[in-house]
Amino acid sequence: MTIPVSPLASALAQMQAMSAQAAGSAAEASETSGAATAGGFAAALKASIDKISDDQKSAVNESQAFELGASNVSLNDVMVDMQKANIGFQFGLQVRNKLVSAYTDLMQTAV
Repeated sequence: MTIPVSPLASALAQMQAMSAQAAGSAAEASETSGAATAGGFAAALKASIDKISDDQKSAVNESQAFELGASNVSLNDVMVDMQKANIGFQFGLQVRNKLVSAYTDLMQTAV
């Protein structure tokens, strides 16, 4: 029995989980100092980047295993994992672009 996997649904689920985690961190941060907020954001950003990197490494390893003829790896799994890694990378790239844009806007208003 094959269960269809939607990379977009997976990415949406990850974004919702991160949103819920950020909301929990925001509630905790309101009770603590501002330094904890910066650490929480930095930790969440690093965790996201590490997840993107791990997804890409996993997809590449699975691709190589398929190319070498591993019997437990199907083409469908390889393609889905490659797309998930690509979507994660594109999402991370857009987040980076938004952060750079926000930083630029802040620096312009500060002057």
